[in-house]
Amino acid sequence: QVQLVESGGGLVQPGGSLRLSCLASGRIYSIYAMGWYRQTPGKERELVAGISRGGSTNYADSVKGRFTISRDNTKNTVYLQMNSLKPEDTAVYYCNAFIQATLVSRGMDYWGKGTLVTVSS
Repeated sequence: QVQLVESGGGLVQPGGSLRLSCLASGRIYSIYAMGWYRQTPGKERELVAGISRGGSTNYADSVKGRFTISRDNTKNTVYLQMNSLKPEDTAVYYCNAFIQATLVSRGMDYWGKGTLVTVSS
């Protein structure tokens, strides 16, 4: 069974920083793309940032220049460094990864349970 567990959320003032982490654990043969999504009440979940196994990244326009996604393949972990946070960044942030559990299995999308980020003074 594969699990993704996020950590690092919390309350921060506008202009502040937070670093989210997501650890993938369980039966894992290979992790391909990883990413962070966020969702606020009444809105659809949106992609914040993604990173390929090789390190190629993409970002939502709203976070370019402020957020940085990275990963440590030796630790099965993806990070999201969030700087210059704004109140509109307030959301539940979800980790996502496309994981192949065994050599012979097909890859699947996995999701964490989310971590709340609140940007407020």
